[in-house]
Amino acid sequence: MSRVGRLPIPLPKGVKATINGSTVTVEGPKGKLERTFHPEITVTQEGGELSVTRPTDQRQHRSLHGLTRALLNNMVTGVSAGFERVLEIEGVGYRAEMAGNALLMHLGYSHNIEVPPPTPETSFEVQERGRVIIVRGIDKEVVGQTAAEIRGLRPPEPYKGKGVRYRGEIIRRKAGKAGKA
Repeated sequence: MSRVGRLPIPLPKGVKATINGSTVTVEGPKGKLERTFHPEITVTQEGGELSVTRPTDQRQHRSLHGLTRALLNNMVTGVSAGFERVLEIEGVGYRAEMAGNALLMHLGYSHNIEVPPPTPETSFEVQERGRVIIVRGIDKEVVGQTAAEIRGLRPPEPYKGKGVRYRGEIIRRKAGKAGKA
């Protein structure tokens, strides 16, 4: 049995789940998420908990069991608490600022880059004089993808460490020219 898949998902106060066949809708204080899962995996609601069951022990069913439970748990967490990803900008002249609800980034190119929020539930926040960007939202997948796309605009380089990185990310540094000590 899947160790992840067999765990029940408790529904926090204020979160409501609706199951319609293989489509699950989760509503909470932060918003509403809907997802359609594989039709062979069964999602049931018992009291204040969601549980996921699989029909057989086949390899595909075992992998879908844990996946479905993890995605459901992320939906419940997203509508109740939300997700956030923190990015840091390193480099002279590199900074970010808000332009309405979009993010305007100055990353050393000949032009500024404007990043609009991908969904209405996703938002940006800029802190520490344009050096820290926080991506917030209710969908973990969208928050992670948006943060990855922002990082991809100017990934950190290994010689001076300039660029956009995740908070806590360790950049392996290179020595540079041999004559430079």
